[in-house]
Amino acid sequence: MGAASLVIRGARVLDPVERIDSVFDVRLDDGVISQLGETVDANGHRVIEAAGRILAPAFIDPHVHLRTPGREDEETLATGAAAAAAGGYCAILAIPNTDPVVDDAELLRSLRVRAAEEACIPIGFLAAITKGQDGAELSELAALADAGAAGFTDDGRPVASAGLMRRALQYNAVTGKTIAVHCEEPSLTRGGHAHAGPVAAELGLGGWPSLGESLMVARDVDLALDTGQHIHLMHLSARESVDHLRRARAADARVTAEATPHHLCLTDDAIRTLDPNMKMNPPLRTAEDRAALIEAVRDGTIAAIATDHAPHSPEEKDVPFEAAPFGVTGLETAFAALYTYLVEPGVLALETVLERLSAGPAAIFGLERPRIAVDAPANLTLIDPTASWRVKAERFRSRSSNSWLLGRRLHGHIALTIAAGRVVHEL
Repeated sequence: MGAASLVIRGARVLDPVERIDSVFDVRLDDGVISQLGETVDANGHRVIEAAGRILAPAFIDPHVHLRTPGREDEETLATGAAAAAAGGYCAILAIPNTDPVVDDAELLRSLRVRAAEEACIPIGFLAAITKGQDGAELSELAALADAGAAGFTDDGRPVASAGLMRRALQYNAVTGKTIAVHCEEPSLTRGGHAHAGPVAAELGLGGWPSLGESLMVARDVDLALDTGQHIHLMHLSARESVDHLRRARAADARVTAEATPHHLCLTDDAIRTLDPNMKMNPPLRTAEDRAALIEAVRDGTIAAIATDHAPHSPEEKDVPFEAAPFGVTGLETAFAALYTYLVEPGVLALETVLERLSAGPAAIFGLERPRIAVDAPANLTLIDPTASWRVKAERFRSRSSNSWLLGRRLHGHIALTIAAGRVVHEL
């Protein structure tokens, strides 16, 4: 489908960064926002009647596992992009823990070509910090940056060596790219399946303590302070981690962070069902941890909400809790989950959620911010806040359905997504 020329009429237009919150029309000409106003002339364009709906900048997800190459049975570039479009996303960044690992410039170039051909929205690719994500030798960061890497991460594994992590930050100064880190101290988390607390003890599950995350967060923010380089903390889950983040930011460290919808919406009480779709890395934690994450999102200490979309096959997840892999899908349900669990109850403002899903991730990774302004490329999502829908596996565009929300009823639905000027999803 080509660039969109249409008029979205009568929506509540909400762009927190542009300080827009008003009901008016938005006109697109060839994929570019050309006019904002109360009575926009359609000029023969298709008109979308959007009264009662919210038009916002589309979302950016900086943390998506697309399983390509190597596990296309779980997700492909095309299905992952379609899932993202259905969730209101205009761009995503893919994690390199594939088979083979994205630590080679030629592999990265080939993936970028494939994504341009196969995906309905732009996909950026993060490359591995270390070769094979083995934590022993740095990847060729400069060559990968030249090949188009959007940033670097060993997500799924920590960079256990402090010396190697420090060298990565120093060497990466020449690329200007973001290094994103998975904060885990393996000697403390080995054998853990759930947060180390009363619930895990009651269920007889191996415990994964908060210290297994926060100890590495403390190390990495101190390395950011020492080197003066930017470091991004992925999927924070623990109150102590937030404390270290606040300390570092108060010292003017170049540190940013993200939280996931599941850590913002759930506590470890959810694992009492022993549903393997409640098994995440890092694990769900206590109400105190959840409250600390929510407050950090509210005040901007945590600047991004990322799904950590991690598809798994039914054969992998349909096993006892201890035997199941970590990870859940999230692209198609992120907004509705946040709206249902946080916005409707008044825990977070809608404006905050929209900003942390869009402008926040864009700023962290140096991407163009989706915005509602004349002459801006159209990256928009149209939300129906009154819609009520039940999460069902058969409705997913993703190739996998290991969602923590299966069977639950959510409020708020993405009615339309426009990415890079093209309509990529419409109900």
